[in-house]
Amino acid sequence: MKAIPFSYVARNLWVRRVTTLLTAGGMALVVFVFATVLMMSEGIRATLIATGQPDNVLVLRKGAGAEINSGITRDQAAIIESLSGIATNLRGQPLVSKEPVVLNTLPKRSNGKPSNVTVRGTSAIGLELRPQVQITEGRMFRPGTSEIIAGHAIAKGFRGTGLGETLHFAQRDWLVVGVFDSGKTGFDSEIWGDAEQMMAAFRRNAYSTMVFRLAGQDALPRMLTDIAADPRLQIDAKPEITFYAEQSEALSTFIRILGLSLSVIFSIGAVVGAMITMFAAVAQRVGEIGTLRALGFRSSAVLIAFLLESLLLAFVGGLIGLFAASWMQVVDISTTNFQTFSELAFQFKLTPAIIFKTLIFSLFMGFVGGFIPAWRAARMKIVDCLRAA
Repeated sequence: MKAIPFSYVARNLWVRRVTTLLTAGGMALVVFVFATVLMMSEGIRATLIATGQPDNVLVLRKGAGAEINSGITRDQAAIIESLSGIATNLRGQPLVSKEPVVLNTLPKRSNGKPSNVTVRGTSAIGLELRPQVQITEGRMFRPGTSEIIAGHAIAKGFRGTGLGETLHFAQRDWLVVGVFDSGKTGFDSEIWGDAEQMMAAFRRNAYSTMVFRLAGQDALPRMLTDIAADPRLQIDAKPEITFYAEQSEALSTFIRILGLSLSVIFSIGAVVGAMITMFAAVAQRVGEIGTLRALGFRSSAVLIAFLLESLLLAFVGGLIGLFAASWMQVVDISTTNFQTFSELAFQFKLTPAIIFKTLIFSLFMGFVGGFIPAWRAARMKIVDCLRAA
């Protein structure tokens, strides 16, 4: 079968460049929404997964879905600290951090509206367990004092959390003595203070969670066996990266479902626009179609040529939409994490998989919008085409 040259297809789009750009622009808007949704979901997932360390284990009360819902008594904490397989630092101290985690409502700098912020009680060991956390302004809080340090996103987005400012919560004033950066992980959206001071201020008699570092990866199965065998330890222990991956699932899934539903609705308009454009192209080129058939091109070649034209139109729209969406990576955004009901700052993340899915989605719109007009062009009779011309 003799095929119609691709240059003919591309030339027809260029000849009708105004219509081509308008139709491609409509598709680009849909692609922009589609890609942005996927980038948002991936950004949340990447932010939370990067929060965990591969050799850290996080301990929660059995059945607790989040740190704020968990409770570990001091007796349980002492038993966990005594388990074999926990690493020590250069000073011979066990790398274990016992941490209360609570929510506190703070006003945003932009509009004064309140939002939940995670407040974590920790220690120097807790900082050592998270090497991605670096103090960028000020210093670390002193143990036994009402001093706190704020994550970069919190200091930027909430009133009273900047270096040298004072926050009032839990019936006392807390001085912000440092700001830390955790490399765009979930810790950027937290406030840290001394664990025992937080316990006293919030009148807690149990920790929320514990974090410890494994002496080796082979230590975890034996440790889990020891935990399961001790009836006093009604707890769940899992790798930190696994915990944070699970934390991202609910919010990421909700955003994907909502965003993709909107994309599908918007895509109907884009497909109709592409279909109208292609029907107009067929109507304007009836004479050309007759000439092509008279030159020996079969109806299937005509169908493929018009379908390629629609696919090329969609591909151009997809590239424009992806280019626009890529700029979203420089935008910082925050939302409420469904698992913790606290503020979570993150960035949009564009990956090769998202680029591939977006272009496939764009080409699908082009195929659906162009098939019927291409089929109509292919079924035209040579005599009728030449007579109409």
